[in-house]
Amino acid sequence: MSNLYASMTEAVISGNIAEVKKLTEQALNRGDKAQTILEKGLLPGMDFVGQRFKAGEMFIPEVLLSAKTMTSAMEIVRPLLSETESKGAGTIVIGTVEGDIHNVGKNLVAMLLEGAGFKVIDLGIDVPSERFVDAVKTRQPNMVGLSALLTTTMPKMKEVIESLAEAGLRESVKVIVGGAPVTEKFAKNIGADGYAPNGGEAVAKAKALLGQG
Repeated sequence: MSNLYASMTEAVISGNIAEVKKLTEQALNRGDKAQTILEKGLLPGMDFVGQRFKAGEMFIPEVLLSAKTMTSAMEIVRPLLSETESKGAGTIVIGTVEGDIHNVGKNLVAMLLEGAGFKVIDLGIDVPSERFVDAVKTRQPNMVGLSALLTTTMPKMKEVIESLAEAGLRESVKVIVGGAPVTEKFAKNIGADGYAPNGGEAVAKAKALLGQG
């Protein structure tokens, strides 16, 4: 069992789409659960990629290829996850803050949250504070996820949190932040409820903040 998952993890890291799809099908055909495939084969690969990217040992094109590879496998297991996972994990509004057009990390987190049973409302990139506020008003999520990859756009995270407070909505949602330059200290300083350094930990943190783990 472990050999197949080790190969699956390596396929994600190396960006081998054909291989990861083949291995995912093999795991399903022998009766493995979709959640097990996600946790033991796919997530470890993207976590490793995230760590190497943060350390400057992988670059955007390689990360994009790994994310695309992960997505190709997720397309196979996602329908099965939605059948087997609890549907009521919660609703999360997610987006990359104003001035920032990076979406690789945000898209990965959104995908993993969806796989974990969350309803994800993805506002996209370059999202101004008022759009986050409007989304919280109209969609009434349990959580807001903010992403930034540029140090120059990190202050926009604080702006979103302040805008939610001004609108009287801050107490109704948890706010989680992430992105390459973001740190736990920064998250605390701006009043966020949580920080996640990678996609896997974002799911764990979201569940913990909502009392599910």
